[in-house]
Parts: sequence; C-alpha cells; structure tokens
Amino acid sequence: MNHSTRGPAAGFRGRYGASPLHLLLVLASFALAVYAGIRLLKGDTLGVVIWFVGAALLHDLVLLPLYSVTDRGAQWLCRGSRGPGRGTNRPSVNYLRVPTFVAGVLFLVWWPLILRQGGQYTADTSLSADGFLARWLLITAALFFASALVLIVRTWLRLRPERKEVRAQARARRATK
Repeated sequence: MNHSTRGPAAGFRGRYGASPLHLLLVLASFALAVYAGIRLLKGDTLGVVIWFVGAALLHDLVLLPLYSVTDRGAQWLCRGSRGPGRGTNRPSVNYLRVPTFVAGVLFLVWWPLILRQGGQYTADTSLSADGFLARWLLITAALFFASALVLIVRTWLRLRPERKEVRAQARARRATK
C-alpha cells in the first residue's frame, strides 16, 4: 500500500517503525541524559568517570555472575515435574524474583542507613538513623509473605476446576457401585 494514501503519521511509522511520539520521547530522554551528564561532570570529572567504570566492572564481573547463579538456584528450587510434553517454563520462580528484586533495590538505596554507615544523615536531617535495618527486614519479610500468599491463591484458583472434576468422577463412581 502506498504511504501517501494512509496519511503522514502512518507513512512515518512505516519508515521509522514507531510513532512520532516515540521518536520525540527518545530524543527528549537523550537530551535529559546529556544535561544530567554535563551537570554531573562539572564537579569532579575524573572521580565520576572512575566511579562509572568501577560500577560497570563491579556489575559485569561480580554482580551479574552472582545473581545469575542465584537465579539458576531459584529456578532449580522451583522446578516442576518434567514429564513428556512439559516445558522448562517455571513461572513460580517469579514469586521469588520480584520480592528479592524490590528488597535489593531498597537495600541499594538505603544501604548506608541499613548498615549504620550514614553518620552524616543525622547531622543533615536531625533525624535518628536507628531502626533502618529492622524496617528493611520487616519490609522484606512482608514482600516475601505477600508473594507466597499470591502464589498460594493463584495455585488454588488454577487447581479448582481440576478438584471439581475429581470430585465429580468420585461421585459418578460411587453412584455406579
């Protein structure tokens, strides 16, 4: 079909692969990243570059293998029965991944206070830094509890038709005896 008969937006989508709004948002995000980079590098440029390179190396050489092995262990724990025709899809591992990810992000953001390394926090805010470890542990426990609860409810709802069928078969067998 000719692009001109569908309109300029459809023609643009055909050539670009997405809507003009997508291109605008991508360009705006690049502009924001450039602005943040300029502001960030205005102070201690060498320190910022060393921090970025160190963070990339730490992530790629230490953290990525660590959480890859941890995820493989979680998949192994959540493995299902492998009969004929069964795939290797293990959606139940997501009930471990999600609370672990959220707890990890919370720890990453608040680790100085959780590990009682935030001496400047009390001076800057006049608030006590006590209790962050206990709160983080409670939030983490609540995340895993909520995830387990959702897994139990979804499993129960998924198996409910099967249980009804088994009960109906048992009643039919009793009726024929």
